[in-house]
Amino acid sequence: MAMVLKQPSVLPGFGLTLGFALFYFSLIVLIPLSGLFVKTTTLTWEQFWHTVTEPRAIASYQLTFGASFLGALINGFFGSVVAWVLVRYRFPGRSIVDALVDLPFALPTAVAGIALTAIYSSNGWIGRYLEPLGLKVAFTPLGVLVALTFIGLPFVVRTVQPVLQDLDMEVEEAATTLGANRWQTFRAVIVPELWPALLTGMAMAFARSVGEYGSVIFIAGNMPLKSEITSCHGPRARSSRHSRAASAAHISPSP
Repeated sequence: MAMVLKQPSVLPGFGLTLGFALFYFSLIVLIPLSGLFVKTTTLTWEQFWHTVTEPRAIASYQLTFGASFLGALINGFFGSVVAWVLVRYRFPGRSIVDALVDLPFALPTAVAGIALTAIYSSNGWIGRYLEPLGLKVAFTPLGVLVALTFIGLPFVVRTVQPVLQDLDMEVEEAATTLGANRWQTFRAVIVPELWPALLTGMAMAFARSVGEYGSVIFIAGNMPLKSEITSCHGPRARSSRHSRAASAAHISPSP
């Protein structure tokens, strides 16, 4: 009778490591989220529905998701361009530009919000030139879009950049040899390779933008029904001592 050799596990101590992973995930993620949902259950259905459908809340949802989606689209295009330039070209200061891409990751969100407000306010470096043209950025929905685009750019660049680096130039050369022009090569060879990474980066930028608070609260001004986002609407409910309503406000827009 032949002996059946047991294949060794790729991860030693699978049961132990799985248990530790589930424990850690529950401790860090599931328990805090459960507390939020449990707090919400103390509301009646009518109270919950009134909280999440009041005009101020609806306006914050529209602005939050609309600006986040538009910011993800903008970053999808310009982030891909930045990644392309960093991978395909060599120029003075390239390493500095590459490092600056990660600045929104490292910069405290409150500092980013103050800096954006100083730049785009009516007397700011850029805002003073935009206002005579009828473009007011600070304390408007446009300011929210600017802040969310700023914090979302690195997600797209850092997901697309490795794919471009691993893309074999010989494949493009083969397409050119077979008679494809630059546009056909880009559309048929490069885009299919970039598409999954691009969608991933845009989804990450969108998810990050939906929950953004620090960089938005300064430049948005948090004006109800105009420039108030959902993450600012929740703290307003807490400050009014409506903790259950605040929990409902935070749960309802979750993507």
